[in-house]
Amino acid sequence: MSKVSYYTPEGLNKLRQELDQLKSVERPKISQQIAEARDKGDLSENAEYDAAKEAQGLLELKISKMEDLLANARILDKSQMDTSKVMVLSTVTLKNKANGATMTYTLVSESEADLKAGKISVNSPIGQGLLGKKVGEEASIQVPNGTISFEIVEIKIV
Repeated sequence: MSKVSYYTPEGLNKLRQELDQLKSVERPKISQQIAEARDKGDLSENAEYDAAKEAQGLLELKISKMEDLLANARILDKSQMDTSKVMVLSTVTLKNKANGATMTYTLVSESEADLKAGKISVNSPIGQGLLGKKVGEEASIQVPNGTISFEIVEIKIV
């Protein structure tokens, strides 16, 4: 059973466009490669044919996974969200307890995560450590370099 993933409307639209690209452009391209390789004769010693068939299998697996993601995708209604605690699509301002540095992250689904844009996955160690926390609470998060303590300064929905 697949788990439900939450997306922004933009993130869900991007996922749909990527799936459409795979189905309408990449799938016919691989079918053409298979046909060309098949026309070259003996398939038992045809490396091009084997490579094209393998690429087709990988593409179909990717398409299947994306279709499963879309089937279980839900759009979050920002107007109905609770800003009293950290949840998916919350924009959280944190203060690092060790050095006093302040940073702001938006918690998003794994496929929308982009650290440069300040979007972290809810499935990341920091995302998991922040979920459910309220303003003023401390979150001690285990990261590869040890444990980092953050204070939740602000929670908002952008």
